[in-house]
Amino acid sequence: MIESFQPSPPPTGLRSARQVFSVAALLNAVADALQARFSAVTVQGELSGFSRAPSGHCYFSLKDDRALEPALVRCAMFRRAAAMLDFDPREGQLVEVRGRLAVYGARGDLQLVVEAMRPAGQGALYEQFLRLKAKLEAEGLFDAARKRAIPAHPHAIGVVTSLNAAALRDVLSALQRRAPHVRVVVYPASVQGGEAPAELVRAIELAGARREVDTLIVCRGGGSLEDLWAFNDERVVRALGASPLPTLCGVGHETDFTISDFAADLRAPTPTAAAELAAPQRDDCLAGLQGMAGGMQRCVQRRLEREAQRLDHAALRLARPAQVLSRMQREIQALGHRLAAAPARGIDLARQRELRWAQRLERAAGNRRQQLGGRLDTLAARLEGMNPDRVLQRGYAYLTDAQGRALVSVQGLSAGDAVQAVLADGRLAAEVREVRADEA
Repeated sequence: MIESFQPSPPPTGLRSARQVFSVAALLNAVADALQARFSAVTVQGELSGFSRAPSGHCYFSLKDDRALEPALVRCAMFRRAAAMLDFDPREGQLVEVRGRLAVYGARGDLQLVVEAMRPAGQGALYEQFLRLKAKLEAEGLFDAARKRAIPAHPHAIGVVTSLNAAALRDVLSALQRRAPHVRVVVYPASVQGGEAPAELVRAIELAGARREVDTLIVCRGGGSLEDLWAFNDERVVRALGASPLPTLCGVGHETDFTISDFAADLRAPTPTAAAELAAPQRDDCLAGLQGMAGGMQRCVQRRLEREAQRLDHAALRLARPAQVLSRMQREIQALGHRLAAAPARGIDLARQRELRWAQRLERAAGNRRQQLGGRLDTLAARLEGMNPDRVLQRGYAYLTDAQGRALVSVQGLSAGDAVQAVLADGRLAAEVREVRADEA
C-alpha cells in the first residue's frame, strides 16, 4: 500500500521525447522523475524473501495479496538504516516501511530504498501458520512423548524431496562422505507449488508402506515463506505424524521453521544437517570398532596369560610326584595312629562318664534320704501332738455310753443313764443324775 501524493509537474531537465535516449540516460531520467514525485513514501505489506548480506545491507520484497491482483515491490535497506532496526524481521510479517522509490540501474528494476521499518501486525500467511500450529499442538501432535529415537546405525535411509532440488545433492554428498555403506532410497516429490503437498503426502505414505528404510528424511533448501509453504500444509504435517518410520525434517536454513519441523521426530536446521543426524560418521564407527577389537584382544591376552600361569603351576605340581606320595603317606600314618588310639580313648572317656554319673547318683540319694527323714520327723511330731492319751494325762477325761461310743452331746441322754469316764490310768462307771443343755 503506497500513500497518495499530489502529482508534480515534470522536471524541466528532461529531454524531449523525440530525442533518442541511451539505456543509462533513460534509467537516470526515470529515477529523477520517481525521486521528484515519490521522494518520501510509506508502504505497508508482507515481508517476503528477507535476507541480510554480509555487508549489512538487507534485501527483501513487500507483497500485497489482498488486492485484486497480487502485487510485489522489491526493496533494499542499506546498512546504516538496517542498524536502526529494533526487531528481527521475519518472513510473512506485516510491516510499514518509509523510503523513496528508485531504479536499480544494473537491471532496470524498480525498487524501494527503505530508510525505516516497523512492525504493522502479522501477515496473512504467518497468521495462518500460527493458527494451524496452535490447532495441531492442541491435538497433541507435537507432544514429546510421541517422538521416536532416530536409529543410530541405519541400514538404509529414505529421502523425500525433489529430484532436481539442491537439497538432494547436499544430502547425498553428506551421506556419501559420512556413511557410504548406507543405502539411500529417494521418494521423489515436488517441494514447491500447488501440487507439492499431495505429492509429499504420497511419498511419505509410500515410504511407510514399503518399510525398506530405517529413517526417513523430508527436506528441501531455503526460500521465502511462500516457497516453504508446502511443509506448512496440514496434510503433510499429519502424514509426518502418522508415519511408522522415524522422521527427520530438514527444511530451509537454520532460521527457517515450518510446522513439519514440530511434527517430525527430529528437526534439522538444514538438509545437510539432517543427513549428518541420520547416519554416523563411518570413520568414527571404524575407530570405535577398532577400539573394541583392541579391548577384546587385550582381554583374550590377559585370559591366556592367566591360563598359562595355571598350567605352569599344575606342571610344577605334577613334576614332583614323590613329594605328593610322601605327604599322603604321612597323612595315612597320622590317621592310623588316631584309629589305633581311638578305642582306648573311648573306653577312658566312658569310664570317666560312668564315674561322674555314679557320684551324681550317690549325692542325689543322700539328699533324698535327708529330705524324707526330715519330713518323717515332722509327721511324727504332728501325730504325737494329736494323741488323746497325752490330753488325758493333763487331767482330762472323755465319756462313753454303755456300748463304748464317745459322747459328744447331751442330746439323747437322760437322768439315770449309765456312762463310763475314761481317765489316763483307768475307767469309772457313773450314772447320769441330771441333764442340762447350754442355752447357746
